[in-house]
Parts: sequence; C-alpha cells; structure tokens
Amino acid sequence: MLNSMTGYGRCEHIDESKKIVIDIRSVNHRYSDVTVKMPRMYGYLEDKVREYVLAGISRGKVDVFVYIENYTNDDKAVVLDEALLMNYHSLLKEIKEKCDIKEEIKVSDMTRFSDIFITKQQEEDKEKAWQMILTCLEPAMNDFLAMRSREGERLYNDLKEKEARIQEIAAEIEALSPAVVEEYAKKLSERMTELLGEFKVDEGRLLTEVGIMADRVCINEELVRLKSHFVELDDILSENEPVGRKLDFLVQELNRETNTIGSKANHSGITKLVVEMKSEIEKLREQIQNVE
Repeated sequence: MLNSMTGYGRCEHIDESKKIVIDIRSVNHRYSDVTVKMPRMYGYLEDKVREYVLAGISRGKVDVFVYIENYTNDDKAVVLDEALLMNYHSLLKEIKEKCDIKEEIKVSDMTRFSDIFITKQQEEDKEKAWQMILTCLEPAMNDFLAMRSREGERLYNDLKEKEARIQEIAAEIEALSPAVVEEYAKKLSERMTELLGEFKVDEGRLLTEVGIMADRVCINEELVRLKSHFVELDDILSENEPVGRKLDFLVQELNRETNTIGSKANHSGITKLVVEMKSEIEKLREQIQNVE
C-alpha cells in the first residue's frame, strides 16, 4: 500500500519530574531531509533522533520538535567561583585596613556578593536521557507513520480513479483510429478527382498514397505501449515499498506516448481526446508528487 509524504504525529508525556512534547510533521520532498529542534542541553541527542526518524521513512521533508520542561532542580548544582571570592575578600581586607575597621570579615559579608555563586547544569546520563526521549518519540513516530499510511490509502484510491479515466480515453482514441486513414483516403480521392476532372483516377497510385499515409499516422504501437504502462502502473501501486520515483518516471512515459499520438493522428476527434488525456495525466502527476 502507498504511503504519503505528508503526515503529522504528536506525543505528550508528563510525570512527576518532567514534561516532554514531541511533534513530527512532514511535507513533500525529492529526498529524505530531517530537521530536529530540541533544547540545547540535549543537543547531543539530535543525531540519534534524526537517525530514528530516518529509519522509518524514505522520502519527505520532516521537522521534529522536542520540548522538555523540568519540574525539579535535580539537574542543577550551585558551585563557588573561588577566584572571584578571594578577590572580594582581598578588597574587603584592604578596605578594613585603610579605614581602620576593627570588625572581622564575616561569611554573611561575603554572601552578599551573589555573583560568587554559579548555577551549573549537571550533565545527565546520556543513555538515561535517550530513553526518556524515546518514551515519547516512539509513540509520536507511530502516530506520524499511521497518518502517512492513511493518506497513502486515499492517494491510492484517487490514483486508481484517474488511471481508469485515462484508460477510458485511450479506448475512445483506439476506436477512432481507423477513421483517420479512411478520412484521408476519402479526401485524397475527392481532391484528385477535382484536379483531374474527366481523367480517370489512378487507383494504384491512390492506394500507394493511402498506404504511405496509413503508416505515417498509425498509432497502434503507441496504444499498445499505453496499455503496457497501465499494467505496470497497477503492479507498482501494489508494491509494499516506496514507489514515488517509479510512478514519476512512468507518468513521463504516459505523457510521451500521448504526445506522439497527438502529433501523428490528424483527426479532430482524437486531438480533442488527446488534450483531455494530457489533462488527466497531469492530475495523475500532481498526485504522485505526494507519494513516498
């Protein structure tokens, strides 16, 4: 079954210490391109998140948003800037001596300088952090892939409908194709009779000209190749793997055969049908751009 390149998945996980929200969304793209945005302190896990997502897709522009909010301060530690502390202490001693202050320098005096305390983010265990993100990433990815699958099913049905209409038009063209030569033979005979007047038309020469024209405007080969392309289209649509590139190539072939039919068959009815067929093939091509 087909998968669409567009999809969306989300998971929100909350416990007593953290809140994690992961959004995954994708749009059409010629190749696979995954962008991950997450808190800086967990930046070292971006590659793992990207690899995890890439393992589930083959094409598409995917954006992954990871939001993490800590409810506790277990990941923070306060440390002392010893160099700054000693600098403050030296300055206070200097002030004390110069101003002849008898009081001793107390701890409370030093703690007034808040910049001697530095709050540092404690380094979290990398594997533990990955498992924490994975608890939310996995269901978000499952949700994302499920939506791509549902969209793919709708694409499949739409592509089959468009294929059926193109086949109908091809059958109408095939039914009209003998009339191309018949009309040419009739017009040629009438033209020669008009030009020759009372002289008898050379039937042998007329048949030769009609034969040459018949070979020039014959579209049987193109119609046969169109039918083979329809069989191939059905085979591709039934594959259980990404087929977007194959379908794109096949649509080019359908267009090529249709253009050849239009250039060879000098018939107003066929020309009208060719225009309609090209319109339907273009609709088919537009939808295929969504297929993974």
